Amino acid sequence: MFKGERFDPDAWAKLFKKSGAKYVVPVAEHHDGFAMYNTSLSKWNSVEMGPHRDVIGELSKSIRKEGMIFGLSSHRAEHWYFFNNGRKIKSDVNDPKYNDFYGPAEEGEDDLYNAKISTEFLNDWLLRCTELVDKYDPQVFWFDWWLDNKNFKPYLKTFAAYYYNHGAQTGKGVVLNYKNNAFPDSTAVLDMEREGQPGIRDLAWQSDDALGNRSWGYIVDDVYKSPRYLVATLIDIVSKNGNLLLNVGPKADGTIPEEQKDLLLAMGKWLDVNGEAIYKTRPWKIYGEGPSVNNDDGDGTSEKKEADRSKKEDKEFSSEDIRFTTKGDTLYAVPLNIPKGKTLIKSLSNKKSDPNIASVELLGSKEKIKWSQGKNGLTIQPSKEYPSEYAVAYKIRFVKKNN
Repeated sequence: MFKGERFDPDAWAKLFKKSGAKYVVPVAEHHDGFAMYNTSLSKWNSVEMGPHRDVIGELSKSIRKEGMIFGLSSHRAEHWYFFNNGRKIKSDVNDPKYNDFYGPAEEGEDDLYNAKISTEFLNDWLLRCTELVDKYDPQVFWFDWWLDNKNFKPYLKTFAAYYYNHGAQTGKGVVLNYKNNAFPDSTAVLDMEREGQPGIRDLAWQSDDALGNRSWGYIVDDVYKSPRYLVATLIDIVSKNGNLLLNVGPKADGTIPEEQKDLLLAMGKWLDVNGEAIYKTRPWKIYGEGPSVNNDDGDGTSEKKEADRSKKEDKEFSSEDIRFTTKGDTLYAVPLNIPKGKTLIKSLSNKKSDPNIASVELLGSKEKIKWSQGKNGLTIQPSKEYPSEYAVAYKIRFVKKNN
């Protein structure tokens, strides 16, 4: 039934470009074991059946054509046990002629670390990963969970060496993403599902979240996050030295639902005005100030909790919640809501410990901003008109000290 008959990789790439995305990571293989690419290791793939197209191959070309970084994801590790409930009922999982699709379907999800995995499966996993590297040159290789299992450890080291050496040989920067404790710190980039950090993390990290609260894939009755929540979440993550990898769930015909398109374009519109405060920035000495600490206790195992949390935080974000980013000698202060009155930034007082401010600008506006720096902080008077929805960004320069 899966045909992808309306799949247009160029249209996808153009949409992602307009959304402000700098890198795109389509799913090469999910837990179900169906490869969305031209693999020589399984007949269960999108070239030999279904769409009869190399989805990953086509997307890689379209994404690069739009000037974005191409990556891909593998969820293969979890395939070891993914269909194990099918063993307990009368199902195709128990039919030997489908072993090459349903996989081992072994028990193991209750003992993530110690569950036994066969050498045959581990070798197949490694071959599939290296095949993806050789065929598509991804600059981001994203792994889902279950690599924590102790049986994977030597294979992870082998793959990491292969991938990093491949990147060095091609002259491209490459990134491995992992969850939990699969890789040691500083050997790859930590990814946190539907979660964030309570403060600045010294090492780079990433949060993956979905446009929808109820599902990562397309479902008819999904409840979507608001553009305001998505923009605020992005700002919060970047202020803490992180990246946001935002999940899109296309329909089986290959189209992206209008609701999801609208959310992506809303983010792109905001970034068109305020992207200077996001792209190529670094964290400041503190991530921010204000009553809300966004995204520090998410739980990717609970879509209901995610829906409740996004509604709660969307309602509670205020212009008193301010996040900071820097670029060179410039500081960006980003209130997570449109100010209704004066904006007070307490971290920028005229105390000796705080720098003296030379100028304040509002990104996207030519209006001369009225401001003052006092003992309570930097006070910015409200603007006549704000150039963007959801949040605004102030560009702050400091008085240069004489050597």
